[in-house]
Amino acid sequence: MPKAIKKDTELIREYHTWLRLERGYSLHTVEGYEMDLDKLRSYAEEHGMDIVHMSFEQLEEFVFEQFKTIKSEATQARILAGVHSWFRFLLYKDYIDQDPSELLEGPRKSRHLPTVLSLEEVNRMMAAIDLSSNEGHRNRAMMEMLYGSGLRVSELVNLQLSKIYLDEHYMLIEGKGSKQRLVPLSPVSEEWFGYWLQERSTWPLKAESKDIAFVNRYGRPMTRAMVFTIVRRLCESAGITKTVSPHTLRHSFATHLLQNGADLRVIQQLLGHEELTTTEIYTHVDIQDLRKAILQCHPANKDNR
Repeated sequence: MPKAIKKDTELIREYHTWLRLERGYSLHTVEGYEMDLDKLRSYAEEHGMDIVHMSFEQLEEFVFEQFKTIKSEATQARILAGVHSWFRFLLYKDYIDQDPSELLEGPRKSRHLPTVLSLEEVNRMMAAIDLSSNEGHRNRAMMEMLYGSGLRVSELVNLQLSKIYLDEHYMLIEGKGSKQRLVPLSPVSEEWFGYWLQERSTWPLKAESKDIAFVNRYGRPMTRAMVFTIVRRLCESAGITKTVSPHTLRHSFATHLLQNGADLRVIQQLLGHEELTTTEIYTHVDIQDLRKAILQCHPANKDNR
């Protein structure tokens, strides 16, 4: 028997808490879901519907209306995810006894192979860092962390000193959905991070930055935008014309591991992916690697025929 329905404002407040605490979503993800719920509420009010007791047919009409003006597959998929999330919450909290969005379908999000840097391009990018500048050792340490451990940019800027265990050669990383994972530190990353720690001790630090690994010149935590800018400028200096972001170094980390024989499930764990299929799209191999695999491993190309 479904529970009595609260007022919309109370229900949405409870939904926010469920997303943050029980689902463990980031504030950015929660804001996206709440924007999608606002669209659903506006549509429901305009058509005299109740957002709790909408039928499958009504939701189909809502999705159809949204997709008429929104052509981006990614945005369409996000709106659909928001609808599913809302009704999963209502079902989980016993406000409804059946999820009307369960069979609701939308476009399958296209998967594109990510941009990857070659090892030579990574080396050029590292060499483009001006180590004589005030931020030189910090920037090199950050780039080595992104490429050497496959961190997301959000994980990098939120990295805490107290979660870096140099003697044990690993870091405790908090990823998406507040999920934690242990990530090994490469000897090169450790070396450059050590140089940065010496430099960091001479920088003025704000109170909120005492345990933050990477800070800006004013002693405040680095932002995602700052790291994007640093990566873009380094690529320009290195003569790299590809469209590169901090995530490109993560793609490159995974791809280079795969190309050199690492197991896909090991890479999955290092990247913090829940699904192996996600890892597969991040770690594509080029046609020469595929050809080499056929020549070396297929029995038709061996001398035992």
